[in-house]
Order: sequence, then C-alpha cells, then structure tokens
Amino acid sequence: MAKRDYYEVLGIHRDASPEDIKRAYRKQALQFHPDRNPGNKEAEDKFKEAAEAYSVLIDPEKRSVYDRFGHEGLRGEGLAGFSGFDSSIFEDFEDILGNFFGFGFGDIFGTRSRRQAYSPRRGRDLVLELELSLEEAAHGLERELKLNRTEDCPVCQGTRLRPGTSKSVCQYCQGKGQVRYQQGFFSITRTCSACKGLGEIITTPCVECRGTGKVKQKRELKIKVPAGVNDGTKLRLAGEGEVGDQGGGRGDLYVVVRLKKHKFFQREEDNLFCEVPLSFAQAALGATLEIPTLEKKNELLQIPPGTQSGTIFRIKGGGVKGLERQKKGDLFVKVEVKTPEHLTREQKELLRKFSELRGENLEHVDKSLINKVKNIFH
Repeated sequence: MAKRDYYEVLGIHRDASPEDIKRAYRKQALQFHPDRNPGNKEAEDKFKEAAEAYSVLIDPEKRSVYDRFGHEGLRGEGLAGFSGFDSSIFEDFEDILGNFFGFGFGDIFGTRSRRQAYSPRRGRDLVLELELSLEEAAHGLERELKLNRTEDCPVCQGTRLRPGTSKSVCQYCQGKGQVRYQQGFFSITRTCSACKGLGEIITTPCVECRGTGKVKQKRELKIKVPAGVNDGTKLRLAGEGEVGDQGGGRGDLYVVVRLKKHKFFQREEDNLFCEVPLSFAQAALGATLEIPTLEKKNELLQIPPGTQSGTIFRIKGGGVKGLERQKKGDLFVKVEVKTPEHLTREQKELLRKFSELRGENLEHVDKSLINKVKNIFH
C-alpha cells in the first residue's frame, strides 16, 4: 500500500510553520492515542502514521529531503518503510502532549527511567480580604488576621502512619510503583493504582488525620499594612500559605485590601475628592471655608466673590501618599451653592429689594433665556 503524503496525514499545507506542525500533530495524537482507543488497530495505525509524519516534518533537514525527493529520499534515514519501529523519535513528543494521559512517551516505550509519582510539591496559596477605612489605608497600621490553613498532622508529623507502625510493600506492583502491560505494539507502563506510584501501602493510617498527613488548624497572624494602600492592593506574605506535599515548601498568603465607603471623601489613585455646601451670600461675597482632611489639622480654603455652583478648587498635597509616590496627591473640593429655603417675610423683602437693585423684574416672564436657547439652534 502506497504511503500517504506526510502533509496530508497531518492535514497541513506545505508551507506550514513548525508551530503549525506541532498543533496538527497534537490534534492527531490526542484523537488516535491507544489509551483513548483500546484494541482499535485502525486508530493505532493512524497514531503511528502521524508520529512518523511529525518526526520528518519537524526536522528541517529531513523535511528538506522529503520536499525534494519524497518518501524515496528518506530511505537512508530509516523511515521510508517504518517497519523497524524506532521508539527514539518519540522522545521529543512529550513537550507537545505533556502529561495529558497521565504518562509520558518515555513511560510508554521504556526509553526513559520512570518518574516519581509523588515529588515535592509546593503548598497552595491562600487569599484573604482585609477591609480598611480610608484613614487606616492612608496612614497604615498593624492588624491581626485569623485563618484556617492546612498543616502537617501533629500526631504523625505528615507521614500518614499511626505512630509505631510502618508501610508495607505494594503487592500489586511489587514495590515498583508502576505496572507494565502490552497493548498492540506498545509496551505501556502506568502508575500503580493501588499505591499511587509510591510502591508502598499504608495499612495502619494515622487516626488523627485519617491517613492524609494533614489537618486544618486555626492560625493568627500579625500583618503590617503600609501607608498608602488602595482598594485592590495585594499584600504578599511569603510562606504563610498551606503546607506542601512530600517536603515541598509552603504556599504564600495574599491579603487583598478593600476600602470602606467614606462619608465625606472619595479616593481616586492618590487624590481625594469632596463636596461642600456654599450659601448664596458666601458665593456672591466670598468666604473662607475650613475643609477637613485625613490629617489632624484642617485646611483653609479661600472662596472668591462671584463663585458659581460646581466650581472645583484644588488643595495641593491634601490627598494621600501612595505606595509608589514620595509626594501626596491633591484634595479637590467642589462647591455646591444651596438655595435658601423657608424664608421669613423680612428675608423675602430683602431679596425682592436686591432683585430690584439689579434691574430684575420678578413679576414678568423673563424671555432672555428663551432667546438665548433660540440663538443656539440658529
């Protein structure tokens, strides 16, 4: 039977890049892998065919020979018939398929020594939220945190064994941690399901942790929150996460800052914003306002005569000193002129007199605004 074109096997164009070749091979390998198609001779042949095509096209020299002379040009490479199966071509495939099936090609073909099923693994990271007031975030503080985290069992010290007992050799794999069996042309080595690859069985587990080697325990930690943190700031406490496996290091603890809503200020980056009421007389005649800040002393703000409602004033350095800045942000003050309510008869008369002095006629319809609007649309 004539061999199929390698590009056709992988379903790619002849100008395909190495990345395209890897992607195409991975798709074929995952589809026809014997572990997904047990006892399926057709799938096994297609898997073998895709592996052969990949081994040629991924190699620049072999691909060049194949592009010029086809299958005949590869006879000297020992690939044209592929009858003498060379498992070494699979040694580079594991970076493509990874551990998708729970074992590598070195395990399948016996080209590499078996890996330990349980190697040291780092513990999980933990995340906590810390709610702070705006003042606390601006000035910094120390806070005590309470958390539940995984620790080594205090009774068995993480060994999972009841004190005074020992492990037994796994009878299923004879202590090897792996079981080998034949499937088609493959000799497949799988992790022993009985001992999970350890080669040993715990027959008398620790009662305290039920053989897991770990327990949940409450812990209290003191954390120093630096001045200038903002909503969403993440503080990392290295090594304060959960305990690792097989001697692996601890994970980290991440504390995420959440700011409470402030009654007067709003914070944006290192700047503060606020609104203050202004009477009609203050806006018209000018005034000096005392503005609260996050510090102990207030700031004096000069309001010039004729200030309009919505005007924003800036107080330099009245904001927050951020984590990454040496200088403080600014405080922006927006004034809102409030119309007086519940006027007395005398106050109303004074306002009417004021209106007359300004040439305003309160008894007639003022058409000046209508005329101004008309001018906008003409």
